[in-house]
Amino acid sequence: MKPIHLLLSLLFLGFSVTNTKGQNFNQALRSELSSSNPGVLFTIESGDGQFSWSGAAGINDLSLGDSLQVRQTFRIASVTKTYVAAAILRLMEKKVLRLEDPISKHLSPSHAAILAQDYDLEKITIQQILRHSAGFFDHTNAPEFFGKVFATPDYEWTRTAQLQLGVDKGEPIGPPGDQFSYSDMGYVILGELIETYTGKSLDGGIKELLGLEKLGLERTDFERMDTQTDQLRIHQYYQGKDTYNFSPTIDYYGGGGILSNTAELVDFFQALFQGKIFENPVTLTLMLEPVTYPIKAKMDYQMGMYRVQVNGMDAYCHSGFWGTQVLYIPKLDLYLAANYSGAWAGGAVAPIFGKVLNALEESNPKKP
Repeated sequence: MKPIHLLLSLLFLGFSVTNTKGQNFNQALRSELSSSNPGVLFTIESGDGQFSWSGAAGINDLSLGDSLQVRQTFRIASVTKTYVAAAILRLMEKKVLRLEDPISKHLSPSHAAILAQDYDLEKITIQQILRHSAGFFDHTNAPEFFGKVFATPDYEWTRTAQLQLGVDKGEPIGPPGDQFSYSDMGYVILGELIETYTGKSLDGGIKELLGLEKLGLERTDFERMDTQTDQLRIHQYYQGKDTYNFSPTIDYYGGGGILSNTAELVDFFQALFQGKIFENPVTLTLMLEPVTYPIKAKMDYQMGMYRVQVNGMDAYCHSGFWGTQVLYIPKLDLYLAANYSGAWAGGAVAPIFGKVLNALEESNPKKP
């Protein structure tokens, strides 16, 4: 996907980040600060690498009043699903599994026994799980889940406990393949497959399959796997509550779990869309293949990725519960990532993206 559009040429022909332009970007970031959102981290980069800017605004730890720093890491939460989906597709490329395989073929006996209480595992395929169309209840929707999270923030969840909660507290959403229903439980299952077939932790398995270290992503790690990445982690807030000491096992098993920064999120998306992750270009096409259902889905979700509109343009993206979002805009060949330390209010797309794109247009002179 190459930049051959007029707007991009207007934005980046001979473009450099002058002090004025940098001030405009920083002003856009500061405009997103509020009592409920004390900080914003942001990166934007063109696909050809000719333009790149990262910024930070606001406070990290409210109890200390220290400023956010550009390269700090954060819990990307469900953006982890993009990495998990890509890793499963790499296992497909290696012929370890097929997307059409029933999940019963790959699950551990103990987890198959739990899930079989509610689901016909012979009818649920890996592809359906990737697309959130398997009919799995989302265990995070059980009131008991966040009840326990907030009552006992340091509680250590296991994959087994999350699957058991999903079976005990929810019913199947519908027949496999018939509907879209977002479910962390499905990606917790996929995380097990990555561990099983690489013989490594989920962190190690994803890094091996996607070649993250070869890409130079030094601060993209599952929490507790790299001391420096952990030490750089910011404070993230939910409804005014500091969640810094919440156990990472809340979503550690595939639905979430990765720490990263905005620059490395952009680098990963760029590697993905520029053909540096998969062996076969067809695999990316398969990952992004549109899906339709008898009843229109609430999200235009493919496999670990979904489409949104930003300033009237299509964009591929994923977002995370604690305030993270990453975008790729094919029309402009632009990659953008943001983290709101207190999340953003309303809308599928974080407002900062539209503001930065507007600032880019306004900062370039119009042709007569």
